[in-house]
Amino acid sequence: MGFWCPLLVAIAVTLSFLSSITAQDRSRPHPCVAPGAGSVEPTLKPVDEASRRPDFLDFRRRLQDAVARRNEVVVLASVHPNVRVSFGDSGGIQAFRKDVLNSRTEDFWGEFATILRLGGRFRQENAFDAPYTFSTWPSELDSFECLAVIGTRVRVRAAPGLNARILTALDFAIVRALPSDGGVTAGWTRVQLADGRTGYIASRYVRSPIDHRALFEFQDGRWWLMAYVAGD
Repeated sequence: MGFWCPLLVAIAVTLSFLSSITAQDRSRPHPCVAPGAGSVEPTLKPVDEASRRPDFLDFRRRLQDAVARRNEVVVLASVHPNVRVSFGDSGGIQAFRKDVLNSRTEDFWGEFATILRLGGRFRQENAFDAPYTFSTWPSELDSFECLAVIGTRVRVRAAPGLNARILTALDFAIVRALPSDGGVTAGWTRVQLADGRTGYIASRYVRSPIDHRALFEFQDGRWWLMAYVAGD
């Protein structure tokens, strides 16, 4: 257990604000707008500190190339023997292969490519957390109800379709996730803006801070993927 203490503590600390925010009074007009910000969406601009460690930058580049080629051998070689894949007891290479690589419900290759592309931040000198939508999420905003817009000039439409009227366009904004108002429309996410208007954004342009994230650590002279988890 001593081996895992630093990593598990780091995950717990990072997630502690999630539960505290959830317990806060949700009577605020909009849980995804900071107090006093009015009707303007907060922003969460991309952050990528990988270049601070050239060895990590090289490791990530090789991993990105392997993911692009769907090279399981190279990917598995980067996974720590005790990798965590959930917040329960599940972990280890076999669990990673079964529950992640061979998952029938999730596209690991596409998701992991996105995580690696979206940068991240060093939690410590030897620990890097990705993507930035997780590692740099503002603690005053609700991590369960809010989404990060991961692009510029991302269009918010009045209905879920490319022909629908455009309400506005957003640059790396934070918006509120809403349930669909009449059936699930694949590829579109219903959101609420800071001024109260509701609309739809193409799902590939929004991401929750509690979506999958990857935690990397430098141990025994090399970098490892130590955890690949989602949720709380």
